[in-house]
Amino acid sequence: MPRAKQRTPELRDRVLSVAVALLASEGAAQLTTRKVAEHAHTSTPAVYELFGDKSGLVREIFLEGFRMLRRWFDELAETDDPRADLVSLLQAFRGFIRANPVLAELMFLRRFTDFDPGPSDRKAGDAVRKFVVGRVCRCIDAGVLAGDATDIAHALVALTEGLAATEVAGWLGSSKASVERRWALAIEAVLDGFGGGARQRSRAARRSTAAST
Repeated sequence: MPRAKQRTPELRDRVLSVAVALLASEGAAQLTTRKVAEHAHTSTPAVYELFGDKSGLVREIFLEGFRMLRRWFDELAETDDPRADLVSLLQAFRGFIRANPVLAELMFLRRFTDFDPGPSDRKAGDAVRKFVVGRVCRCIDAGVLAGDATDIAHALVALTEGLAATEVAGWLGSSKASVERRWALAIEAVLDGFGGGARQRSRAARRSTAAST
């Protein structure tokens, strides 16, 4: 197939798609601009023209990862059970990391020496962060969690990242049942912990109501 010569948005999208796929299939060490150009049927100079340099290409992969994660979240239904919806969100996040482990490492562990996200790059996660905080807020409004929504969201995201990385590495359990049990145990324990303040306030309110009658 002849190499594409036009530096078009379509070529840019194709190069980015190829780069994401190569990262997943061959790992960070094998991701080179020359290999990306070959698989995208274009030239290395074209890749440089589109993305500046390798760090520019890696930056776009980083940003695309957060766009992909947000699309995963957008597929989630919203029910009348905010706690169950929050658990579904964490499980979706788990599924994304399992399906895209190398991409997740780039997004959350910064595995590339050629790319160090700056403040503007880190804003790529804002849409994802707001989605998680929104689900936590629903739980707080419903009285099933208590605390600062942003703090709780950060704790839950960190928990999910850690568990998913451990699962991908094969250290979370030797059977599907044990892995699922540990996921459920960790998530329920953390949610129950954050729910303790809500339950205490509810009991205090009931006692206050009873005392005034």
